[in-house]
Amino acid sequence: MIMAKAKKKEEVPAEEKIKQAARKLFTERGFDAVKTRDIAAEAGINLALLNYYFRSKQKLFDVIMVENFEQFVQQLIPVMGDENLSLDEIIAKVSGNYIDMLRNNPDLPFFILNEMKNESSELLVIREKMKDVKSGFIKRVEKAMKEGKLTPLHMGHLMMNFMGLVIFPFVAKPVLMKVNGFSNKEFDALMDERKDLVPIWLKAIMKAK
Repeated sequence: MIMAKAKKKEEVPAEEKIKQAARKLFTERGFDAVKTRDIAAEAGINLALLNYYFRSKQKLFDVIMVENFEQFVQQLIPVMGDENLSLDEIIAKVSGNYIDMLRNNPDLPFFILNEMKNESSELLVIREKMKDVKSGFIKRVEKAMKEGKLTPLHMGHLMMNFMGLVIFPFVAKPVLMKVNGFSNKEFDALMDERKDLVPIWLKAIMKAK
């Protein structure tokens, strides 16, 4: 009986190898500390091949950040649109997911701010994907306000409070660590705590008097 030959393990395309290596290094070191030669070495390819697929480190970074953010948004859509979840449950899930995403992509807030300023077409597409589900969530919040279940307030305040509580610690991380003497381990522990605390704080802000 002739044994069937074992299937050869699929070779990861060079372009994907580069992106995997870049994601790892950008997350571990941050954009500024990573050189293109570091990415090439991590991917196990030569620098010329990296430059063939991606003209610059910035271009590679932009591609990865858009992919990461789009993947994250795709995870948010079913949560925010789930009518079986209460508003409290949605806020808790979204807060926790955002914090985890930012821990894995510490440079993402700076990238998004820059791309929004430049009116990036990629981010406009992602924003359109979120439009309907975000509108549905806002309608649920406004309905709860009208019913007296939540404090009437402009939705802008809710979004600013959410962004401040979730995103600010990552934007200010270098300053916070230097001023308060936090280690990376201590900062991560605080972020774990915030996954439980942020929903509590937001609920307190929104609670009807």
